[in-house]
Amino acid sequence: MTLSQNTSDKPKPLAPVTSTSFAGRLRTYFLAGIVVTAPIAITLWATYWFVTLFDAWLRPIIPPLLDPNRYLPFKVPGIGLIFALVGITVIGALAANLVGRTILNFWDRLLNRTPVVRSVYKGTKQIFETLFSQSGASFRNVGLIEWPRKGIYSLVFVSREVDGGQIGLEPGRPMYAVYISTTPNPTSGYVYFLDVADVRLIDMPVEDAAKLVISMGLVFPEGEGPVKVIPASANIDQDVAQKLLEKPVETKPAQADSDQEAAQKLAAKPAKKKPARKKAARTEATAK
Repeated sequence: MTLSQNTSDKPKPLAPVTSTSFAGRLRTYFLAGIVVTAPIAITLWATYWFVTLFDAWLRPIIPPLLDPNRYLPFKVPGIGLIFALVGITVIGALAANLVGRTILNFWDRLLNRTPVVRSVYKGTKQIFETLFSQSGASFRNVGLIEWPRKGIYSLVFVSREVDGGQIGLEPGRPMYAVYISTTPNPTSGYVYFLDVADVRLIDMPVEDAAKLVISMGLVFPEGEGPVKVIPASANIDQDVAQKLLEKPVETKPAQADSDQEAAQKLAAKPAKKKPARKKAARTEATAK
């Protein structure tokens, strides 16, 4: 038997299997209900847990006169959270004036001198100052790099532009500091310093990229059309690069010049005359 010439070697695409039975429709409705109700239930549970956590921490230290649960027949949730927000705001207001800054500086010096606590305190303070500073220092762009090998692209968050001289490389070399996050936990990952040419910046918001990482690639940005590539621009701090390039090179004086100066000093000194021993002996004999 011979196959016909019109027979195609390519396999035909399989049609999706659909179930028209009553049990199949119930299963579809149940899954659709889970998709709708699960996010709402998780959001309500997380909110309730967050509020009750602050209530359990701060309610014992709330003054009895300010606790509304003493005057109402039912418990009011969220009192601890409200007091926490008010307290944080008051501390921030105190830190903005002279008296508050003096107290905070004393507290800062005290913690910095504690052997075990200072490492944790310095790290957390630097992180929060970076995240909540008024300058808005955070992830600026999203990019792609070929990692862990060529041909495999990984999503990275561009932290800032750096000069090569700032990390021990040649000054004037434009580079990016990027953060590669792990999935589904975005708080762990790796920090790399890459050349600008090795990073492909894409037109994707940082929030959408974070969703893509946390969802293990299931949730993609809801945009129209393909994601565009942003031309790389090396916005290196030119002042830093100039300072690194203008560092004076220490030069040692030539050995020949130092030898000549030493010879001139020796020549300028008057020669000391030593008395002749024989002449002194003859004079002594004549005197006798």
